[in-house]
Amino acid sequence: MNTSFRAHSDGRLVGEGLAFRCALGREGVTGAEIKREGDGKSPLGAWPMRRVFYRPDRVAPPDTGLETVPLAPHDGWCDAPGDPLYNRPVTLPCPVSHERLWRDDHAYDLIVELGYNDDPPVDGRGSAIFLHLAGPEYSGTAGCVALGEQDLLAMLRLCSCETRLEIAL
Repeated sequence: MNTSFRAHSDGRLVGEGLAFRCALGREGVTGAEIKREGDGKSPLGAWPMRRVFYRPDRVAPPDTGLETVPLAPHDGWCDAPGDPLYNRPVTLPCPVSHERLWRDDHAYDLIVELGYNDDPPVDGRGSAIFLHLAGPEYSGTAGCVALGEQDLLAMLRLCSCETRLEIAL
């Protein structure tokens, strides 16, 4: 199944007959070629959906055609430009800057790894660009796309390893 979804900078995600409210970067969107680590912007472009991480103590494995991976308290994601593991999963503790995937809030109870800046990663171009759960106010993200839990679960049911998420104006 070759599915695609589009997250618009005006806060709506559409595709495959679905339409949802979403959140994008707190500083808006930017071209992928000028995206920078920590700029708070979501990168414009169409990104493959790689796999789904889920927190097994809070949610069941989602029904999806994507690979599913249970999270553990020691899971992280390297966001340190210059490190050989930049924009890759890491095991905590980690001596360089990283994103903790096992969080107290619920944002990362479900995480879809997007294929942004990963083949191979370009230092400083941005890391940990995910599709994850939105907060109650759908406030801006650090550069990710965020959906409500039921919306993300509905979307995941239609996804396969060929699905792409486009971040658009």
